Amino acid sequence: MSTSDSTPTAGGGELAALQAALRAEHAAVYGYGVVGGRIQQARRAEARAAYDAHRARRDELARAVRDLGGTPEAAAAAYALPFSVPDPAAAVRLAAELEERVAGVYSDLVRASTGERRRSAAQALREAAVRAVRWRGGSVAFPGLAERAAGAASAAPVTPRT
Repeated sequence: MSTSDSTPTAGGGELAALQAALRAEHAAVYGYGVVGGRIQQARRAEARAAYDAHRARRDELARAVRDLGGTPEAAAAAYALPFSVPDPAAAVRLAAELEERVAGVYSDLVRASTGERRRSAAQALREAAVRAVRWRGGSVAFPGLAERAAGAASAAPVTPRT
């Protein structure tokens, strides 16, 4: 997502940021399906809780898009993962990456929105950042911004397969 897509302009920037967050949540739900299939039993409940949280946020975002007069973007049938996930260690890395990327998208939504929607986006950013810390075992100074500084081309956690 480009910076211009998330700049508030008469609701268009907010709608674009909502759609980007919705795409990210669709991808996170898919990604956690992979994580859940590879994660060790000891962390399976944590993965399930994250999966449920992303499903709830996805549904909330779809309603918000409709509230602004848009049509919520549908999930892709499948997504290309950023790397192979053959074992529990890779599943943990994927979970951390999903959360970091979702946090980045929510930072765009915070910037593009106001009022209650901004508070909700900030809360979603915080929740994703906390989950990323739990998965990664460490934190970053500004969750959601590290991806921007690194020049991340896509804010979606994984990309749709064509």
